[in-house]
Amino acid sequence: MRQFILLVLALLYCFSGQAHAAQLVAGPMTGPADHRAITLWVQANGPAQARIEYWPVSAGQSAARRQSAPQILRTETQFVAHLPIADLQPGQRYAYRLLLNGKPASETLQFKTQPLWQWRTDAPDFTLLAGSCSFINEPAVDRPGKGYGDRHDIYNVMAAQAPDLTLWLGDNIYLREVDWNRPDTMAARWAFERRQPFLQTLLQTGSHAATWDDHDYGPNDANRSYALKDPALALQQRYWANPSFGLAETPGAFTQFSFHDADVFLMDNRWYRDDPRLPDADRAMYGPAQMRWLKNALLNSTARFKIVAGGSQMLHKGRGDSWADYPAERDDFLTFLEQTKLAGVFFMSGDVHRSELTRIERPGLYPLYDLTCSPMTAGAYVDDKLRERENLVPGTVVLGQRNFCKLRFEGSLAERRIVMQVINADDQLQWTHTVSASELGSVWPVRGHPTPPRP
Repeated sequence: MRQFILLVLALLYCFSGQAHAAQLVAGPMTGPADHRAITLWVQANGPAQARIEYWPVSAGQSAARRQSAPQILRTETQFVAHLPIADLQPGQRYAYRLLLNGKPASETLQFKTQPLWQWRTDAPDFTLLAGSCSFINEPAVDRPGKGYGDRHDIYNVMAAQAPDLTLWLGDNIYLREVDWNRPDTMAARWAFERRQPFLQTLLQTGSHAATWDDHDYGPNDANRSYALKDPALALQQRYWANPSFGLAETPGAFTQFSFHDADVFLMDNRWYRDDPRLPDADRAMYGPAQMRWLKNALLNSTARFKIVAGGSQMLHKGRGDSWADYPAERDDFLTFLEQTKLAGVFFMSGDVHRSELTRIERPGLYPLYDLTCSPMTAGAYVDDKLRERENLVPGTVVLGQRNFCKLRFEGSLAERRIVMQVINADDQLQWTHTVSASELGSVWPVRGHPTPPRP
């Protein structure tokens, strides 16, 4: 019955002049690719029926083309659709295009599924990009003076790296004073920023996943008390194609997914966050339920690399937000890592308008790293005192420049490594640092990998 109603609605839209006028304004963007499935995100400027037409690249243009199930783009969801495809083959590249009311509405683009390498071969090499603090100027409502956002060409520099996966580490939009008091004005901010032409090439390249920080959650430094956190989460779910958002019993923006030999754990540092000034020794950034989820998810992971990523810095307290402001919760997690001897854990963060690499030594255990990536287009700090602080890897602080992080996961099973780089908006390399899997305690062989050859 539901399919019949959808078909009738689709036909009505197809015969309306308004539907024929609908055009793509943002995307298509793919969520994290799986072995046999993927979800594509699109946004149009009016009501329409949306489908994805797709075919394997290896079969050429003459290949039989398939189409995803139709979705109706509606006013109440800002003409956004999440279009899942679940009949794919592992390790294949597919060509696709968006159809609106049966007519092509995008260029022919490509996505690729993850290969089934486990128990068979070395893990595939892949490129991951990460960034935070994406500010897009709107002079009519911005603060007086020079616009806070700059160098929007960085998104094309990022796309040129041909990333397999891009992680958006929070402050992916900036809600303003005119936005955060009503759900409809918050939604308008999302639509304004997402449809910018300079974003589209990056959004159409590789897979994307995102967490949030205060500026895409609500007001500056917003915490668990924010009255519009429910519509804020609904917008996060609308504008990103993450595989999940929280749990049924634990709402939030956190999620986990696997990408080749890395498991990514995106944390929600706002929904359960106490104010750091709260005079309570047990104040929390992530909250007990989310931390219980993270610990269990890490214990269940067989990945060579376990990336725990969030909007706030994880290990270091410099200028800006940090998990160090919540010592009871953070120290409990560090104790958990010591007790379980989990291998391969690596932190990533954003927010602080500079990029840097922190390394915390642990006697008898492998060191913990936190790679901070910020800002993409928002204002960049220029305080040289930030270069000389405890636990920083020398030469890794990038100040006064819009930039992003590039991580290349490469090498054989026995010599797997992450080559980390920071690149600025002029496509200039700022530094390179390599961390091997063995340095993170992830020594070959590990679960999920082929049995080593006998001597």
